[in-house]
Amino acid sequence: MCTVCPQQPDLSRRHLMMAGVGLAASVSLIGVAQAQPTRAAATPDAALKLLVDGNARYVANQPNERDFSAGRVSRAAGQAPFAAILGCADSRVAPELAFDQMPGDLFVVRVAGNFVTPDGLGSLEFGAAVLGTKVIMVLGHNSCGAVNATVGALQKHNDLPGHIADLVSAMKPGVEPALKQSGGDLEQRAVIANVRYNVQRLQEAKPILADMVAKGQLRVVGGVYDLASGKVTLV
Repeated sequence: MCTVCPQQPDLSRRHLMMAGVGLAASVSLIGVAQAQPTRAAATPDAALKLLVDGNARYVANQPNERDFSAGRVSRAAGQAPFAAILGCADSRVAPELAFDQMPGDLFVVRVAGNFVTPDGLGSLEFGAAVLGTKVIMVLGHNSCGAVNATVGALQKHNDLPGHIADLVSAMKPGVEPALKQSGGDLEQRAVIANVRYNVQRLQEAKPILADMVAKGQLRVVGGVYDLASGKVTLV
């Protein structure tokens, strides 16, 4: 009897184990390759439609089913948000929920009063130029404390404590025109005026955003979120 023969089962098991390890590694690599983020929208119009459609689902209380745990590993490989939101810091407004989107879909910058700051502008430039966002929405909302505080300060010339006064100073150019308009609901007019002012600022922000807007690579829009219904109205 061949003295090598008794060793064959061990060799067979060893080969099977090595093959199994190789197969597992291959599957792992395939998984990583498949996990790379993909672009959800190829054009600004398509990106805006994703936001509008998602908000309609949210308002109807019919959001897409989500498995948040399934996407965590893939999101660790990178991000490819299709839209950026310049939103208010108000705790009642959650962009990912309002537009029925997954983590990784929206690049969100938030500050009380949803106005453009130097840091916020740099973040939005990074989102558009590096991450490839196709649309930026300036998202205001009704009953905005920051807007109401600015309206009150402009009307009564009162001083606000701490750095809250800095918020009012920064928001004054966007809110002040609403005070010169006639009609009811001054606070809502101020919310809309503030959104539109900051949309224009982003559209004209050089050198990055203005150039991308001019080339049709990026769209900047404004929206107002209604706290009671969840509906976002473009303005």
